[in-house]
Amino acid sequence: MQKFLITGALGQIGSELILALGERYGSQNVIASDVRPANDSAIHGDSTFEILDVTSANQIAEIVAKHRIATIYHLAALLSAVAETRPQDAWNINTNGLYNVLEVSRQYKCSVFTPSSIGAFGLSTPPDLTPQDTIQRPNTMYGVTKVAGELLCDYYYKRFGVDTRGVRFPGIISYKTPPGGGTTDYAVHIYYAALKQKHYTCFLKNGTWLDMMYMPDALKATMDLMEADPARLKHRNAFNITAMSIEPETIATEIRKHIPDFKLDYAIDPVRQSIADSWPNRMDDSAAREEWDWQPAYGLEAMTIDMLKQLSIKLKNVNC
Repeated sequence: MQKFLITGALGQIGSELILALGERYGSQNVIASDVRPANDSAIHGDSTFEILDVTSANQIAEIVAKHRIATIYHLAALLSAVAETRPQDAWNINTNGLYNVLEVSRQYKCSVFTPSSIGAFGLSTPPDLTPQDTIQRPNTMYGVTKVAGELLCDYYYKRFGVDTRGVRFPGIISYKTPPGGGTTDYAVHIYYAALKQKHYTCFLKNGTWLDMMYMPDALKATMDLMEADPARLKHRNAFNITAMSIEPETIATEIRKHIPDFKLDYAIDPVRQSIADSWPNRMDDSAAREEWDWQPAYGLEAMTIDMLKQLSIKLKNVNC
């Protein structure tokens, strides 16, 4: 059985991908890593955990050689809002970190999954049914690093034969792990606030439509793409994928079906609003559907039911 390395494993996606990969391939075959220690062993279960700074190619190479890694799920990155406050760090971690992973993968013949984002687009990109192949002129450091990453992955596949694959993730919504400084974080916070205070103040304005996805679909897409028949893949990297296009009021309306007195108001964060305004309203993910049978399982209604159910249990256990 091949071994898998996850970088950035303590982040929102990574912390759940550890368990998902473990369930599919056996936890003994999953090596989780992050730049900070995992203080709670429940995060990585029975998987091995390693401290790893992806800006050090030597550290990556040591872990890949030590564990005989076949596939790297490279998730280590600064997210959009944080990256705007730390642009130099964002370039170093997001771009140089990916370059190091690709170089080590070239040397050790590893496959690589790395996510891009809706942040890779910009104001000049068609906002509705954004094509798979279109103009990409982002105006944030996060977006710049994601476009650079898409091009790097394509280059390493075409030039060196590294099996690189990836998706453009929309906003990810999860009840298990908190978001880490992204522009779509409100779509997670709103569910917590609905249950705890029956009130939420949103940092994006009413009518800000963005692509979103429930975490189970994000995990499934990640693993399914890496298992896809390479002969079918015309694009390989940066597939558009989405499950729903929503704005704050649509989530609030759905929540009110279960919490009728939930109230939503607004205090706009100009930095995150300007980032959101440069992103698509809805991506066209037909390439992913045609090339590796992408199909989300959750829409807004099903996700809201599960989020409120699971968060109610989580919050009850915390308060016990």
